[in-house]
Amino acid sequence: MLTKRIIPCLDIKDGRVVKGINFVALRDAGDPADNAIVYDREGADEIVFLDIAASSEHRSTLIDAVERTADAVFMPLTVGGGINELDDIKTLLRAGADKVSINTQAVLKPEFVKQASYRFGAQCIVVAIDAKSTTGGNISHPTPHKGEKGGRWEVFIYGGRKATGIDAVEWAQQMEKAGAGEILLTSIDRDGTKSGYDIELTSEITKRVGIPVIASGGAGSMEHFYEGFARGGADACLAASLFHFRELSIKDLKAYLQNKGVSIRLE
Repeated sequence: MLTKRIIPCLDIKDGRVVKGINFVALRDAGDPADNAIVYDREGADEIVFLDIAASSEHRSTLIDAVERTADAVFMPLTVGGGINELDDIKTLLRAGADKVSINTQAVLKPEFVKQASYRFGAQCIVVAIDAKSTTGGNISHPTPHKGEKGGRWEVFIYGGRKATGIDAVEWAQQMEKAGAGEILLTSIDRDGTKSGYDIELTSEITKRVGIPVIASGGAGSMEHFYEGFARGGADACLAASLFHFRELSIKDLKAYLQNKGVSIRLE
């Protein structure tokens, strides 16, 4: 049995780690490399950097953070935000990233994921899906997927600011076929709320794809991680503010999960 993974996520803006609620109301949470070093010592399995500014003027700042982090830690590093060309991927991998996360460009240019997977290998390509519930509302997709409990979710891009009309569950399946090696699934509704992962959304996608799924958005307690694994079927659970502001230690979380019967890597 493959062990489940605990992944801290660092949202980076202007070279600093930030965290907000529902993708807004950002507050500073320190230097990216310094945060990563702490998480490496605490036993995190991987780490994710997301450049939420994602503009060309911030690229050099992000590269610097990646290089400093790769020199200091030994866990896998995934980097996303503003990846528009194959050369962007090459630059990040050369800087020390192990994987890249592609979101907006995957929607704007679906063949990009296929090209990236072919050139760099599926193991390097993570497709990030920012999904928002449309239950009780409208979705422009002609045949939206409907979950067992009636849930529907739409893909959003540009940092959760723009609706696409794309059904999130079907999109995950398409991205697997395109060559994605992993899905980073974030519930916009739950982001920063500490109310728990969207278990219905997570389980609907994990049941329909054969690649690993990282649950993201809403972790607020140890129980939420357990639910993400046990009920959501996630291969990894990602969190930000809980770890950044030292509300929960990775070591304690892993001990809790092991006691609950979750296969987890311990130091």
